[in-house]
Amino acid sequence: MADPLHQFQIKKIVDLPDVTLPGIGSVDVAFTNSHLAMTIGFAVVILFLWVVTSGAKVVPGRLQSVGETLFGMIDNMTGSIIGHDGRKYFPFVFTIFTFILAMNVLGMFLSFTATSQLAITATFALLTFGLVVIVGFVKNGLGFFKLFWPMGAPLLMRPVVGLIEFFSFLLRPITLMLRLFGNMMGGHIALKVFAGFVAAAVVGAAGWFGVLVFPLSLGMTIGLTALEFLVAFLQAFVFAVLTCIYLNDVVNLDHAH
Repeated sequence: MADPLHQFQIKKIVDLPDVTLPGIGSVDVAFTNSHLAMTIGFAVVILFLWVVTSGAKVVPGRLQSVGETLFGMIDNMTGSIIGHDGRKYFPFVFTIFTFILAMNVLGMFLSFTATSQLAITATFALLTFGLVVIVGFVKNGLGFFKLFWPMGAPLLMRPVVGLIEFFSFLLRPITLMLRLFGNMMGGHIALKVFAGFVAAAVVGAAGWFGVLVFPLSLGMTIGLTALEFLVAFLQAFVFAVLTCIYLNDVVNLDHAH
């Protein structure tokens, strides 16, 4: 229990027979604590939206106010960043924001945080990157490659700047993946470490030194807990903002060039 990395281990809850896929081989499809955390997160989002929309009133209650605030925030974000076509991409941005937010917040109550796993954050990043590439080609055709030919740069510098833009574009899913993963994992490790100091002081494992460590560790644990709730929201919000920015690059490609 003292190991701060123990909380990130994948554990099987229901062991299922392996599935063999052509070209891949044997795949373990057991139901794990990661699946459970994502399933609970999905159920919480669906339940929250159902409660908010099923009993909608002219004068909103607390839950309806929260739902309308989140809806309005993402709607304004897509409109202000992407522009006139922002409403088309609102469902994707809102879905990915609420799902990440639910898993981040649930990680403060459950023994496992799904977004502290690279496989999960990589999936979100690749979904976003894939949508950007698809929208870019569907909306612009081969004109999508104008994204890597900056017209504002001097002609001689365009190949160099374009190459930098190309590699920067390829790095987008990696930065999306690592930002969410690193912030969630790092915060939970720090919280576990300070909580471990508190537990050691309470049971007397730290001896007289625990009397000195306990107040500081308890204060840091309380402060970090509050900070982690804020980070849980901010990381979902940042992911949504970056998604809108990347979509804006391909949706308004002609306007930007």
